[in-house]
Amino acid sequence: MVFFEVERRKLMRSVNSKYIYGRVPLVHTIIFLIEMAILSRLAAKFNSYYNDRPILTMMITNAVLGGVADTVAQSITAIRLAALRKPGGINKDDTMAIEIHELDKSNPLLDRDLIPDSKALPPPFDFERLTRFMAYGFGMAPVQFTWFKFLSKAFPTTKTSGLGPALKMVAMDQLIFAPFGIACFFTIMTIAEGGGRRAVTHKLRDMYIPTLKANFMVWPLVQIINFRLMPIQFQLPFVSSVGIAWTAYLSLSNAAEEGEARSAPQSPNIRLL
Repeated sequence: MVFFEVERRKLMRSVNSKYIYGRVPLVHTIIFLIEMAILSRLAAKFNSYYNDRPILTMMITNAVLGGVADTVAQSITAIRLAALRKPGGINKDDTMAIEIHELDKSNPLLDRDLIPDSKALPPPFDFERLTRFMAYGFGMAPVQFTWFKFLSKAFPTTKTSGLGPALKMVAMDQLIFAPFGIACFFTIMTIAEGGGRRAVTHKLRDMYIPTLKANFMVWPLVQIINFRLMPIQFQLPFVSSVGIAWTAYLSLSNAAEEGEARSAPQSPNIRLL
């Protein structure tokens, strides 16, 4: 049994050390292509799936899009960390790594690097983390879809009156659902990572307000387009598609906070994350 475990670890280490052109991690790329193939299938049959099982269709679509977002986030981490560990660190030829490094520095949430210090290889693909993000998207889809239906009924748009109701929907969405959704995200993800009440409190204290501020910079415009132009069945997929970048941002932020907590001294009776 020990022999097979050692061989499995050797195999995974070997696979995770493979990069395309020395820059893009092979495993991350394969997973991303699989996710895009599933999305292509969903897009081709979306209307028929939606007509038969609207809630289930939204749940599956949201789960896959959440998986894409976390795969992108993990790929960003692996690309930059691989470049940092080259002799001499990032050089002028590492265009992609330089851009990611600049993105990290401009991240309004953090005054530190997104990637914890480590002497090992760039981190392997975290399937557990991917599963958490997909499960979160799957479970939140009915809540989001119900919320969008409520807004559409509460503020119906017409040919002569479209912008006014859309602005009211955006205001309701940003003032009520956004604070609730961000709190749900950090709470659920922290619990899924094995954290307890203390860990949840720590995460919300450090991450909630900065993330909410970032949300207000991005989502009002997106939601105006969504509520003004998108039919109800496309509102959640549209938000989830635009949200790939946002979810990747949350994923990086969540992982960075997790990494910092793990590197901090801990009491034997307290598990921060």
